[in-house]
Order: sequence, then structure tokens, then C-alpha cells
Amino acid sequence: MDATTVLASVSGSIATVGYGLAAIGPAIGVGIVVGKTIEGVARQPELAGRLQVLMWIGIAFTEALAFIGIATAFIFGY
Repeated sequence: MDATTVLASVSGSIATVGYGLAAIGPAIGVGIVVGKTIEGVARQPELAGRLQVLMWIGIAFTEALAFIGIATAFIFGY
């Protein structure tokens, strides 16, 4: 068994591995957004409502990266 045979057998799951790696970025991003919102509410509780709205918008934009990652996996993987 040579290197090209091994590469050919692994290439079927490259899209799955790629999406798994692409999901790490949005997960870290959501953690940062939520953490910073909690810090902001702790500093100024009267802004909790506005910060929560901004947090949900930030989470939506961050999760859009995950959707782009899964779409890319389907486009280039199959």
C-alpha cells in the first residue's frame, strides 16, 4: 500500500473533518460574545435589556459562519 492509496481512502471523509474544524471558530465566538455580555451586565445592570438584544444579534452572525462551513462541506465534499 503506497501513499496515494492511503490518500484516496481518506479523501472521502475530508469534508466531515473540515466541517468539524470549521465549527470550532463559531463555538469560540459564541463563548466570547456571551462572556462579554455577562461582563457588561455585571458592570451596568441597567443595560441588561440592550446588551441581551445585541448578544442575540452577535450570536446570529457568529452562527452564520457555522452555516457557511456546513454549506462549504456539502459543496466541495460531494
